[in-house]
Amino acid sequence: MPNAKVLSEKQAIVAALSERIKTASSGVFVDYKGINVAQDTELRSELRKNDIEYSVIKNTLARFAINDCGLAELDPILNGTTSLATSTGDPIAPFRIVNDFSKKLGDVFTIKAAFMDGKVLSQNEIAEISALPSKDALYSQVFGTLLAPITSLAVVLNQIVEKNGGAPATEAAAE
Repeated sequence: MPNAKVLSEKQAIVAALSERIKTASSGVFVDYKGINVAQDTELRSELRKNDIEYSVIKNTLARFAINDCGLAELDPILNGTTSLATSTGDPIAPFRIVNDFSKKLGDVFTIKAAFMDGKVLSQNEIAEISALPSKDALYSQVFGTLLAPITSLAVVLNQIVEKNGGAPATEAAAE
């Protein structure tokens, strides 16, 4: 039986991990065996730029946390080396970044599983989400689509004005 101090420390870690998972908009579990220090540093730097929390987690403590969060179907992936990338902001960012590194590093860095808004995702869903552009890029596309008709109207009106010899003259208001 572990002593009370060690047990309370582990309970605190599980509680913090549970809270992290519950508040995250998305998260990705990764098998990172074989990654070197330079690659890990590059990965962590990229994740930090995108406000993504990334850490190595102990499988046993993670099992308690995911069961507490209602994600018990993730239990089978908790073996070997495991790390977790979570985001409270852009839900697509962890998928995109981890998937990019997974493609670049090959078998030494693979996605084990992922969740979004409390739902465990299949490998197909993970691949589809990873292919999406960032939230900012999606916003740009939507705004571009919304502005296109207005821009076209402005161009047409400008052409009509130029065709008719310029803007109509305004009367002087000096009386």
